[in-house]
Amino acid sequence: MFKISRPLVLALAASSVLLSGCAMLGGGNRNRGTDTRYVARDVNTLYNAGYDRMRARNYMQAALIFDEVERQHPYSIWARRAQLMSAFNYYAARDYTKSIESARRFLSIHPGNRDAPYALYLIALSYYERISDVTRDQAVTRQALESLGELVRRYPDTAYADDARIKIDLVRDHLAGKEMEIGRFYQRRRQWLASVSRFRSVVDTYQTTSHTPEALMRLTESYLALGIPDQAQRSAAVLGANFPQSYWYRRAYELMQRHPAPAAAPAPAPQGTH
Repeated sequence: MFKISRPLVLALAASSVLLSGCAMLGGGNRNRGTDTRYVARDVNTLYNAGYDRMRARNYMQAALIFDEVERQHPYSIWARRAQLMSAFNYYAARDYTKSIESARRFLSIHPGNRDAPYALYLIALSYYERISDVTRDQAVTRQALESLGELVRRYPDTAYADDARIKIDLVRDHLAGKEMEIGRFYQRRRQWLASVSRFRSVVDTYQTTSHTPEALMRLTESYLALGIPDQAQRSAAVLGANFPQSYWYRRAYELMQRHPAPAAAPAPAPQGTH
């Protein structure tokens, strides 16, 4: 759903060192193309063939070849690099499941490697790219949030963590939007207790997101519908204290003027109104 820039993702690929002798794969076997499963090749030939496919933006072919580097030469120093190159190319080919698998395999075998932050970053991005709109299930969104959070916790001083922090804010806003959508659905069905639960979740869990002002106004509406004007007054007061110039506070203020809470102090008028 979110459009992202790719400089960090491309960093590893751009800095990869080519082995000498840039030989292409499958020279005399054109029927098989890039399918190397049945043809043994030296690590030099395989790695450079994968790199050439990547430079030509044939990312899926490149990923398959880098997989072969690891399969055919598991004890080579290039097998470790090939795992990450495979993860990157699957990501670039938008096969996010395969990218996650490759990156996790790298982390399981080389947990303390200096490229571990990059592998975790690819995992987080692969979830992030699969985030769907708020009308759908948000399981992947929560996985993205968890992966991004893990990256920030484990490697807080990396460039990857800096990018992850920005994305965490976007993901939290997205999850808050999902809660708002469900809350409004319950309001339309006049299921006020259920709507209160969803809007309170936004205020309590996602209070720094852009959805908080509307959530407070919707709480005001729902509490009034439940016949609890004092709670409605509290929600409107919090809204007025934190977002006095917002459209949502003007709506809440108008509601409370029509349904004042018993013995409650009058709410201040929204700023900019008369």
